[in-house]
Amino acid sequence: MTKLSKVIITFLQIYYAYMVEYRAELFLWAMSGLLPLIIMGIWIEAAQTVDMGLTPVKFAQYFLAVYVVRQTGVVWVIWEFEKEVVQGKLSPKLLQPIDPVWHHLLSHIAERFARMPFIIGLIIIFFLLYPQAFWIPSWQQIIITTVVICLVFALRFLIQYTFALCSFWFEKATTIEQLWQLFYLVLSGMIAPLEVFPPTIRNIALMTPFPYLINFPASILVGLPVNIGQGLLVVGLWSLLFWVLNRWLWRRGLKHYSGMGA
Repeated sequence: MTKLSKVIITFLQIYYAYMVEYRAELFLWAMSGLLPLIIMGIWIEAAQTVDMGLTPVKFAQYFLAVYVVRQTGVVWVIWEFEKEVVQGKLSPKLLQPIDPVWHHLLSHIAERFARMPFIIGLIIIFFLLYPQAFWIPSWQQIIITTVVICLVFALRFLIQYTFALCSFWFEKATTIEQLWQLFYLVLSGMIAPLEVFPPTIRNIALMTPFPYLINFPASILVGLPVNIGQGLLVVGLWSLLFWVLNRWLWRRGLKHYSGMGA
């Protein structure tokens, strides 16, 4: 256990140092996630004239929470893994006494710490421009949201890494992620909270993993009514499903990869 912890800490230090070398790029990535705050203006304007179920201030708080959740849940492993397989760069990592996924996972975690100052800075600017939306979540909300965000990130990473394993058979596994993004944008709560969805669509969406990736933790953070127990159960079930599928694809993929002469 001590050896494993040393490996994890070393990897985190290496990848953190690598990430902070590209501060300008990190800043641009943080700014590229401003879509929820742009959409926020549309919903605030609509809520001032029509009863949308949420007040303009609540819309502002919700979309700020969406921005924070998205920034802590950004995943890009499919693009890296696809390149490694196509270019044969996966082969050296397979010779190491550690699963290659740890490289990707720990680089993602290290990037969270490097990105944090930009997120905090934007939150401060947001409240300076829109002070009426300022609120302080209770410590219970903060703890639960933190736990949920960690679980949601793990699920998001697992889903994309599972798609990435299709690179063993397809040259462009990223097309699967692009198709996934179409449903993710609509059903995750990024462009609209689930409270404004028609009941039928909302009930269907709640059976998929999409709402739990953004809407679920964002709603907890701003105090919107959610069934936390049900949400955690669904996240756990989808995580188990993708874990089983991931391990199956990994074993078959390695055989296919070595069969190609790698």
